[in-house]
Formats: sequence, C-alpha cells, structure tokens
Amino acid sequence: MSGPSPDPLYCLHFLGGSARTWEPVAEALAGAMRLVPLDLPGFGEARGDGGYAVDAMADRVSAAIAAESPARFRIAGHSMGAKVALVLARRAEDGDPALKGLAGLVLVSGSPPSPEPIPEDRRSHMLSWIDADPATRAREAREFVKANTAETLPSEAEDRAVEDVLRAEPAAWRAWLEAGAKEDFSGRVGVLRVPVVVIAGSEDADLGADAQAALTMPHLPHGRLITVEGVAHLLPLERPEELARLIASLVETADASVRPPAIPPAYEELIASDRVNNRLRSALHERAEPDDPAYAPAALDAVELAILRAVFARVLPAPGLDFAARTDRRLASGEGDGWRFSALPPDKDAYRAALRTLDAASRAAHQRPFVALPAAEQDAFLTLAQKGKLSVPPALNGRLDADQMRFWFEDVRADAVRLHLAHPAGLARIGFSGIGAGGDSPEPIAAGLPGFVKTGLDSPEPWEPRTGESAR
Repeated sequence: MSGPSPDPLYCLHFLGGSARTWEPVAEALAGAMRLVPLDLPGFGEARGDGGYAVDAMADRVSAAIAAESPARFRIAGHSMGAKVALVLARRAEDGDPALKGLAGLVLVSGSPPSPEPIPEDRRSHMLSWIDADPATRAREAREFVKANTAETLPSEAEDRAVEDVLRAEPAAWRAWLEAGAKEDFSGRVGVLRVPVVVIAGSEDADLGADAQAALTMPHLPHGRLITVEGVAHLLPLERPEELARLIASLVETADASVRPPAIPPAYEELIASDRVNNRLRSALHERAEPDDPAYAPAALDAVELAILRAVFARVLPAPGLDFAARTDRRLASGEGDGWRFSALPPDKDAYRAALRTLDAASRAAHQRPFVALPAAEQDAFLTLAQKGKLSVPPALNGRLDADQMRFWFEDVRADAVRLHLAHPAGLARIGFSGIGAGGDSPEPIAAGLPGFVKTGLDSPEPWEPRTGESAR
C-alpha cells in the first residue's frame, strides 16, 4: 500500500520564466516533495491569459490551489513570483478559506513587498527591446538570461530559458516592469507569522542577500535567510540540485520565538511577597510577558522596526527582550516622559526620520543597508551619530541632520536603559530591592513590613535577594 501523497509545493516563476523553470528542481526532489509549477498570466502556457497585476496573478494561483484543495501546502516564489507569494500569505493569514492550508513559503531571489530595487536604466533597456524585431528580441533575450546567471548554463537549459522569455506576452512583460515591480505592498503584507525560507545568490546584483535582509526579512519573523555562493538571480536553473536540497532540508523552518530572560527564583519570591504592592506586582508581571516574535508595528513600518532592532542590539544587547517592539508600542500610544529635545520633531516622527537617515547614510557610505552591515561597521555609524558627525546624504527628504541625530541617539540610549531596568530580570541583575519597600497593608509596621532599616554599607535586609543570587 502506498503512503500518503507529499504536501504540494506550488511554484511561481521569475519574469520571463514559466512553469518549466522549476522542472530541474522537481526532478531533484522527486519522491520527497510534490512540486506543482504554475504559469503566471502572460507567460508559458498562460501567454494568452490576461490579469498581469500582482493581485490578479495571486487570484490565479489561489484558484489553482482551491481547485486541488490540499489540507496542507507551501508556495515557492522565484523573483516576480515571490511578491505574489507574499500577497497570498497575507491573504491566508487574513482568513482566505482557499488558502487556509498554507504551511510555509520558499522565496528565491525574491522581489520584496516594497518596490523592487531595479536601476532605472536597466528597466528602460528591458522595456526597449521586448517589442523589437525578432532578431533583436532573440539577441536581447539571450543576453537577459546570461546577465542573470553567474555560471554558464548548459546549452539546453539556456536555450529553454531564452525560449520562455521570447514567448512571454510583451504586455505582461511591460506590466511587471512598469507597474508590478513598482507596487508597494509592504504596508499590506505587514508582518507574517508563516515560516519562510529566503534564498539568495551571492552574485545577484539587485535581489541578493543585502536586499533580502533590508526589504523582505523585516516582514518575516519566522524567516531564515540563506545565501548560496557563486550564483546570481536564476538559481533554479543555475543550481537546481542545491536548491532542491535546501528546500527539502529547510522548508520546516524553526520557530523564531526567543525565550524571555529568566527571573531568578529569589526575586520572583520577593515580587510575590507582601512587601510588593499589588499595582507594582501587576506592572512587573506585565513587563515580564514574552514579546511576540511576529509583532506587527503600529508606529513604525516593518523595515524601520528591523533597523531599530539592529540599533538596540548594538546599544544594549538583551536576548529575549524586543526593545524595538516595546518602543513602537510606546510611540503608537503617544505616551512618554513629557519632554523632548526642541531640535527634534515629536517622538514618533523623530524615530522614523532617524532610522531612515541612518539607513540612507549606510547606503551612501557602503552601498549596503544598515541591517546588512557587520557589527563593527554598525558600531562605527552609531558612534558618529553619538558625536554629531554622521554624514547625512544631501537630499534629506524629511530625514534628520547630524546634530539632530546626536539628540535622537541620546534618546535611544535612554530608552534602552529604561526598558532594560523596567523588566524584573533587569532589576534582579543589578540587585535592586526597592520594589519591596512597602506592600498594600495600611499599617506596614504592624504587619511586619517596616521597609528598610539597615542603611549601612554592605548590610542588606534579611529579606533582600543577594545580588549574586539574583544575577545567576
């Protein structure tokens, strides 16, 4: 008797590709996974079909999945197809019944939710030849395939890829370059809970690991980014066996949640004792609640939140605590300590502008987003910000200048310390026992709760947790 059929992996192709782009990967995965490659409207066998917008392509894929109605499935999106896959994932998490079985995504050299970072001169060139004479189209189609590979493809694979490009409907080609690639779905996609594997080629100029880290990963808290060395944009054609191995071994992405910092037992006993009043105890319990790894920002956007997480990781590392999410909640609520530097706009606007300024400065200096910089280079940028010497690109467009960045970074450091010491684990680490200065009893002395009596150096009260005991 044969076993149950493997869960399907619906595969979406790149601009100019087709369902058969995925055939080498399907052969390598035979028996381990059932691939279902699909032609998107205007490409492959769907050349004559209309509906070129991202949402229209998502409708077509959703209908194909609904026709099979699998209990559990995944979607793989390559380049253009990745943007469609992300829109489908958002629909699934919003309760679309046709997509209720979605269990994960595989994004290969993916177009991000935000506008794709393709240089305008390249976009113009790609548009210039799609309606040209047959000889020009044939020459340019082959150059297009070669330009998107780091290794020379086997002649048969290259010829098939060129054939796919040539049979693409020119209107569909134009629609992607003029509209689809430019569409901004970042706000709509938001933060997804689905497990995702993001795979990028080290030689991919536009959609490599840096672009994925900056533009796609902020939306994927349960995502894992993998770089394949020595390949460019057409990974399913360049290294089908390696891609198949990665899909097979990594499609079950581990939960990205992190355990919150542990509160030492002695400190937990103090919190639970009559020496701590109920209101404070409730606040401490609330602060100790684990952060949601798929927290959806309310004041910042997903990319800004990712940059802020990178900043806090350099300012005051606190494994298990998401200072960025906690800051975002404060910014969204409008709560604060009642003052700000007069040189800065209101806190929410200041944070958004500063994070974008930091990222713009990184791109200007290193041609890399801030989140993709090595730790030492991130430290160097933050040190410049601290000293008021950050080189800000000339066109500010709502960003902050170097002096404003100095004030903002002072606020960031203060926020980091405040958030660290607001958590009971942080209080325990420094041996702070002031929380036990009084309970709810109207007569604390009669109840045996006199507060602090011993005020000499190194003479703690009998009920105080020891610093070393708390810091374990």
